[in-house]
Amino acid sequence: MQHKFYIYRERRGLGHPETAALVKKAAAAALRAEGVDEPCEIGVTLTNDEGIHVINREQRGVDRPTDVLSFPIDEMDYDTNRRYLGDMVLSLERAEAQGEEYGGGFKHEAQYLTVHSVLHLLGYDHLDEGEEKAKMRAREKAIMKELGYDF
Repeated sequence: MQHKFYIYRERRGLGHPETAALVKKAAAAALRAEGVDEPCEIGVTLTNDEGIHVINREQRGVDRPTDVLSFPIDEMDYDTNRRYLGDMVLSLERAEAQGEEYGGGFKHEAQYLTVHSVLHLLGYDHLDEGEEKAKMRAREKAIMKELGYDF
């Protein structure tokens, strides 16, 4: 089955040219682990803290940058015969900083944030500190293990 990931760099000079390949690998792993057996599409915007800050403020009313945003759509694209799951926006600047802070490095953090976002696009959430968050964290951990990380 062929999934399609549309990756757009919002601006020049973001660095990390390997990000598109990392995102594609992590998104495909998440879809496979969740048993998504129909062709899907996901739009991915790579940006920096300034870019994601603007989107976060305009779309969610939250006036600060964040690491990743997910916008589920879940509609059939009859032109491509693929299910359009939605869009994600990833701050490469934040992924780099968190990779250093948490000790996993940029590659780990970019793939973790991608897995996290794909799970949101598939309906997972973590707004509470209870069962839903625990379920989402367990899926993240399992998928990251599949990608070769201890978590």
